[in-house]
Amino acid sequence: MRNSLKAYLIGGGIGSLAAAAFMIRDGKLPGKNIAILEAAEVLGGSLDGAGDADKGYSLRGGRMLTTDNYECMWDLYRSIPSLHNKGQTVFEETVAFNQKYKAHSMARLVDSRRAKVPVSSMGFSMQDRIELLKLSQATEDELAADRITDWLSPAFFETEFWYMWVTTFAFQPWHSAVEFKRYLHRFMLEFSRIETLAGVKRTIYNQYDSLVMPLQAWLKAQDVQLITGCRVTDLDHHIDGGKFAVTGIRCEHEGKAQTIVVKDGDLVFLQNGSMTDASSLGSMTHAPGKLTKVESGGWSLWEKLAEGRPEFGNPSAFNSCIAQSCWESFTVTLKNPAFFDLMRQFSGNEPGTGGLVTFKDSNWLMSIVLAHQPHFANQRADVQVFWGYSLFPDRIGNFVAKPMTECNGADILQELCGHLRFDLETVASAHCIPCRMPYITSMFMPRLATDRPLPVPHNSKNLAFISQFVEIPDDVVFTVEYSVRAAQMAVYALLGIDRKVPAVTAHDKSLRTQFEALVKAFK
Repeated sequence: MRNSLKAYLIGGGIGSLAAAAFMIRDGKLPGKNIAILEAAEVLGGSLDGAGDADKGYSLRGGRMLTTDNYECMWDLYRSIPSLHNKGQTVFEETVAFNQKYKAHSMARLVDSRRAKVPVSSMGFSMQDRIELLKLSQATEDELAADRITDWLSPAFFETEFWYMWVTTFAFQPWHSAVEFKRYLHRFMLEFSRIETLAGVKRTIYNQYDSLVMPLQAWLKAQDVQLITGCRVTDLDHHIDGGKFAVTGIRCEHEGKAQTIVVKDGDLVFLQNGSMTDASSLGSMTHAPGKLTKVESGGWSLWEKLAEGRPEFGNPSAFNSCIAQSCWESFTVTLKNPAFFDLMRQFSGNEPGTGGLVTFKDSNWLMSIVLAHQPHFANQRADVQVFWGYSLFPDRIGNFVAKPMTECNGADILQELCGHLRFDLETVASAHCIPCRMPYITSMFMPRLATDRPLPVPHNSKNLAFISQFVEIPDDVVFTVEYSVRAAQMAVYALLGIDRKVPAVTAHDKSLRTQFEALVKAFK
């Protein structure tokens, strides 16, 4: 039966790529029966990376990785061959790379005096500890749509812990208390080593080159149809036995409107919503454009499907306030080693071992990270690339008298050099590309339990959702793991695969982990 079944995946992000791989590996579905429909010209979704030494490299961001968690992601990548190290899987390549380049940040926080802030203590008062404990032990029903600020006092947001935790994971004070609590439990191992980022693992190159490209190459070798430039506008459907069944996919491809017929038994997987929807790039002379979902249309399909169908979720809970979900990143390409040399001297870290350096007194709350070089597979040996981001791009800078949203690449470099007290000549030949992302933390917005659909809603016959906007108990959004886990759950459910999805590792139930976190909280 599966030889005749066809599967259509709407959106070409990591969730869809993973779903296709699980259907082939575990569901024994022929690759030629699977089609991925992506509106952009490249696959990978939010895991992007592009450019060259002359025009400048650009990546919107990279997700934090760890081998202590991420059970579904590594389950997948234990099966995907590396493109860069023959005879190794992507998982084996990543483990070997991190054994060679171990993370141990020595300049995690930097203050306005350009001094490294002591971070062995979390900076908690007894009130902070009590409030954090109450939040971490509250049920999700009790937390409901509360914000983090509803549970923690103002002083908490000035602690060293807060600055390190939120710049590692990109939380804001007004974000969901539920998501904050989930992170405290899921990453309890990181709580006791947050100041060194010792638990953070990195891929050999950026995540597009290291994760997307090997998976895409494997899928292509399995004859999966990878269709780019194809925008899906609507789904035809009917009710079959009381369940929603997709019967057609309306799309625009190569300038033509067409409808793909979905036959009985076929499956449809939708990446609902996008945290990088309406992203825009700037340049050394221009700030990024201020786009919204109206210009991009990236949320419209989910909005259509959810209207009048509460089991399909509530997209407005996530995409209705750009002021609370926007931040800005920037990628800097250098052809002179001076900046990297000065950062080695200042931080004490070799590139690839230090992780984030956060300027805690920055009005923008700016952070940068110098990855191991080369950071792109096509990067020349005489070129260096680093990435940074700011959580408060709407604020006036400390050294540039305008908000980051109005800054071009040259302005951002001036602000960065001001915090580091580096001469601007250090980055005279640099190429800085800023990127505005209005919905980048939309998945952290306060929500109710019903605002996210299940990967396979109870009222769906052949439609599944795979994205950062589905409900998976105990796991955390804004991770590659969440997308891959959603994909694995959806595929196994719709295909009836008799194999368990890897469980979320309960590090928070370990007495040793709890004890280490307790000791850390009282330092």
